[in-house]
Amino acid sequence: MDAIFKALNDPARRDLLDSLRRKDGQSLSDLETVLSMSRFGVMKHLKVLEEAGLVLTRKEGRFKYHYLNIVPLQDVMDRWAAPFLQRQARALTELKQKLERDTHMGKPDFMMQTFIGCTQDALWAALTEADKMAAYHFACNVVEGNALVDEATTFIRPDGSAMLRQVTTAVDPKTRIAMTFEPLFMGPDAPASHMVYLIEPQGDMCKLTIEHYDMAPGQEGFAEGWARLASSLKTYLETGTGLKAAM
Repeated sequence: MDAIFKALNDPARRDLLDSLRRKDGQSLSDLETVLSMSRFGVMKHLKVLEEAGLVLTRKEGRFKYHYLNIVPLQDVMDRWAAPFLQRQARALTELKQKLERDTHMGKPDFMMQTFIGCTQDALWAALTEADKMAAYHFACNVVEGNALVDEATTFIRPDGSAMLRQVTTAVDPKTRIAMTFEPLFMGPDAPASHMVYLIEPQGDMCKLTIEHYDMAPGQEGFAEGWARLASSLKTYLETGTGLKAAM
């Protein structure tokens, strides 16, 4: 907690976070334009933000890209605002700062990590079996199609309309799922993108990383949807009940 307040107690670091809020996945060169200081000075500020968990990094080739991570701020909110909020609505609790596996898909436009108290088998089943996806999806009560390679999975809202369609493109059993992401809720002409789930056992819990690629302009709001999904997934696996709420 002290590291978070230390990181936020500097206007330069707050400017860096504001810049990442406006555009995620920036390189060091991109972020140098935000502050009127040397490259070394910007690197020092970014290191403080990384140590506080407010920034995640991903290396791609010669470049390292930086992503805003809201989980530590949510932790702060939970500590003092919890009496006024529904505590079960928040599920992301911890994160790590580096991905350890190159997905060979280029630089993600968005990434999120969380730790879930469950077995690897349980998490895999929750991400691949239609009935389990329907049990925790925050806005859909029906899911058609398991996550099998070249098969479609469609998420259906209570009013019967299709919200999202995904086609599984690659699977590494119990560790990685790659899918298309077709946002039907944005209309039939909305551009599709790609996403990846990465699962890594961590003792008595699992680390889940979500990566989203090829997001079109105007689709930055997907980040909130991912936060809702990850929160409900975590709650479902740890308590048996997902967080159902309309967007």
